[in-house]
Amino acid sequence: MTHLILFGDIGSDLAQTAGDTARRFGLDWPHFLAQCISFAFVAGLLTKFAYKPILAALAERRQRIADGLANAEKIKQELARTAAMQQEVLDKANAQANKLIEEARAAAARVQEQETQKAIAQAEQIVGKAREAAVLERQRMLIELKREVVMLVVQTTGVVAGKVLTAEDQQRLAEETRRQLAT
Repeated sequence: MTHLILFGDIGSDLAQTAGDTARRFGLDWPHFLAQCISFAFVAGLLTKFAYKPILAALAERRQRIADGLANAEKIKQELARTAAMQQEVLDKANAQANKLIEEARAAAARVQEQETQKAIAQAEQIVGKAREAAVLERQRMLIELKREVVMLVVQTTGVVAGKVLTAEDQQRLAEETRRQLAT
């Protein structure tokens, strides 16, 4: 309880000191109250017509900034999505290009194989024709060689026998020579 008495004493001392100070500085209560009312009136007018519109403008500006930041974030996400789609399209185009290149290589290999087969077939035809020509030429030469051999045998026989052979003798010798050459 002594505490309350001490506080009570301090409160009355404080009030007295405030009163003395107010008298010393010339505090006039009617003017002071009029100034307080004027201050409250001006503060109310400023709050209604100045502070509230300024605060509303600041709030609107804050909202626009927040909307702008959100819109910038949306644009950033859209840009990233567009870049991803662009990369996907490029990847697809590269895959298609590689596929077309592989198909072209395969087609070129097929064409090359076909042309090689055609060239081999033509070469075989040429070789076959050359062999046929060689066989025909060999047969022609053999026939001619046989004819020459027969004539040489007939002449040689005539010279060796020392007589002139008749056509009949020549025919007989030719036939015998041909038979011997054939075997």
